[in-house]
Amino acid sequence: MTRLTTGLAFLGAGLLAAPLAAAEGGATGGPFEGNIGNALWTLIIFGVVVFVLGKFAWKPILAGLQQREQFIRTSLEQAKRDRDEAEARLREYGDKLTAARAEATAIVDEARNDAEAVRRRIEEEGRVEASAIVERARREVTIAAETAKKELFEVSARLATELAGRLLGREVNAADHERLIRDSIDRIEDGTN
Repeated sequence: MTRLTTGLAFLGAGLLAAPLAAAEGGATGGPFEGNIGNALWTLIIFGVVVFVLGKFAWKPILAGLQQREQFIRTSLEQAKRDRDEAEARLREYGDKLTAARAEATAIVDEARNDAEAVRRRIEEEGRVEASAIVERARREVTIAAETAKKELFEVSARLATELAGRLLGREVNAADHERLIRDSIDRIEDGTN
């Protein structure tokens, strides 16, 4: 095929050179000046050039251009797909970022609410414990007061019994002593003398 192409190229060059050689030989003018020979050679050379170019040059050039066009089209489609994919990822990342911000806000709000609930619970527990301590202290004071009263009554009763025994001039036995203490305590608790 290269020999054929080379041969056709030389033939085309020779045909192109023929009108130039005729012009040097004294022929003047162009193909439309009425010189039929020049017009005929021009048409033949034009036809051969069109045929040679059509056969050997235009098909490879056209195939190359079509390949280039297909490559460009494929590249554009790939770029569009990549751009659409990038935009989708950007939207997805934006949505994830928005969701993460909302989740972070919710976590902070929940932590605040939990902290407030813990604070209230601790305050309530503190109040309950303080009330229990105050109530326990009141009971202990009441018990201590009762114990002190009983001890005071017992001491007072013993002293009164001893005093009564001295006044009576006789000794009070243990049973009389206990009876007098009980009677004195009962009178004091009743508020009577």
